[in-house]
Amino acid sequence: MSDRRETPANARVAALHLHGRVTADRFTAPTRHRVIPPLTDLLRAPGGPRERQLVHGEAFEVLDTHEGHAFGWAARDGYVGYMAATALSADLPEPSHAVAAPATHAYPAPDLKCPEICALSFGTQIRVTAESGDFCQSAEGWFLPRPHLRPLDAPFADPVAVAELFLGVPYLWGGNSIRGIDCSGLVQAAFLACGRACPGDSDQQARVLGRLLPPDSLPRRGDLIFWRGHVALVADPQTLIHANAHAMAVAREPIDEALARIAATGGGAPTAHRRA
Repeated sequence: MSDRRETPANARVAALHLHGRVTADRFTAPTRHRVIPPLTDLLRAPGGPRERQLVHGEAFEVLDTHEGHAFGWAARDGYVGYMAATALSADLPEPSHAVAAPATHAYPAPDLKCPEICALSFGTQIRVTAESGDFCQSAEGWFLPRPHLRPLDAPFADPVAVAELFLGVPYLWGGNSIRGIDCSGLVQAAFLACGRACPGDSDQQARVLGRLLPPDSLPRRGDLIFWRGHVALVADPQTLIHANAHAMAVAREPIDEALARIAATGGGAPTAHRRA
């Protein structure tokens, strides 16, 4: 049985590469669009529950637009779903930089005293078209603080250091931004910022990230520990960092305490320990 999150097909349309494998009214190639708002939801169905989120500038491959919703997949990881058609544009240029601070603001001029246009999350993607003092101008006409931007071809080196930027961010199921994030969203943000491919949900991550270690392996920084429906990064041999519903935030937690607490609340023992 195919995984709907990884299979770009519905009753109306399917991606060309699925011809002969699924049933659909038509098969087509996608057109690349990019997210317009600072943050938008990727939905399971039109008007349905949130699966994940995308931030401004991220690419979405559109197969079909019907009744106000675009159907396709997120270019970052292939996650299939629906987005509000009004949240997408085919005209935004290829980005050159990403927001590398936990959050920043877009301004109408290179002046920090100007009223801001909007707040932007870590990972927001823009094309820098000019520089003015301590600000960079984007193709949208926004001015963003230069220290908050990082070229896309200069990734971070340490996923744990990226995850630490999110400490204190509130827990949000399906969240992918500084406004709210969940366990797999945190891991994905950390790995993508380091230039490493990473799927969106923890069960997908448990299949592909790194190599599986024996159950008695000693943890080290950067390891991933998985439970059923949950994932955490090892910050050091004694400490995890994870977005969790216990703290309702991204938080550090001693590994031994997390193991005991999760087991006591019905989460069981870890299902995998992987070294990425």
